[in-house]
Amino acid sequence: MAPPSRAGIGRPEEPFSGEYDHTFEPGTYRCAGCGAELFRSETKYDSGCGWPAFYAPAGQDVVDEETDTTHGMVRTEVTCSNCGGHLGHLFPDGPAPTGTRYCINSAALNLEEE
Repeated sequence: MAPPSRAGIGRPEEPFSGEYDHTFEPGTYRCAGCGAELFRSETKYDSGCGWPAFYAPAGQDVVDEETDTTHGMVRTEVTCSNCGGHLGHLFPDGPAPTGTRYCINSAALNLEEE
């Protein structure tokens, strides 16, 4: 399977339109491009942002973070560390225990249910 493009698979999702925005089944979220494990359902929460939100990745080295200055703002882009596919963005407004919100495009994920 080809890795997601830097703009997501196809184009960025509209808020509240993605498959996993309100999905809370137990399982592992994998990269849609390469199948790498990215997030676990235990860290998913309803942030109200319109995209799946997680407070931590599945492991220390599974995602890469880089400054993104597109669209006239400064954000932190999140990419798959295995294939480089764009996943979404990271914000410093998440819940405990990390205080971070990984705002991820549903199109960049596949849920492997338990």
